[in-house]
Amino acid sequence: MTQNHSLPSAAQLDAIPRMGQGVYWQDISVGQQWRTFRRTITESDLVGFINVTGMVEAIFIDAGFDGGAIKGRPVPGALTYTLIEGFILQSMIQGTGLAMLELHQKILGPVMVGDSVQALVEVTDIRPTSKNNRAVVTSRITVYNQRQEVVMEYVAVRLLAGRP
Repeated sequence: MTQNHSLPSAAQLDAIPRMGQGVYWQDISVGQQWRTFRRTITESDLVGFINVTGMVEAIFIDAGFDGGAIKGRPVPGALTYTLIEGFILQSMIQGTGLAMLELHQKILGPVMVGDSVQALVEVTDIRPTSKNNRAVVTSRITVYNQRQEVVMEYVAVRLLAGRP
């Protein structure tokens, strides 16, 4: 059975909440936390990432490479970081994130193909700017593997939009 639905006006459509909309800076507070979903890193993720980035270091492209300090199939820290940033983009900053201003990152342990990573995001500072309804928001992101070992920590300083 089909129903005849009229399209809402532009104003009506703007009033309907957008699925996946990020948070505005006024709607967060220092100390607020979120956790991301967990994601298993696959061999395909590694191969695709090194092909796109050109990170063709032997430790990443040769499964039998035995000259490295890490045995197995380690993945670049940049891959781990970008997967976590993807979760953050899809949830916290979609449509409200205006710019990444600074990034301070520490790799604390190896991530291997087959590991599952997730992160805890904590807002540590919010500084409204003097114009355009924006704020500089600082977050500490702690990345864990499936054994709850911290494998990466980083501080991200972003420019976030305010409520319209």
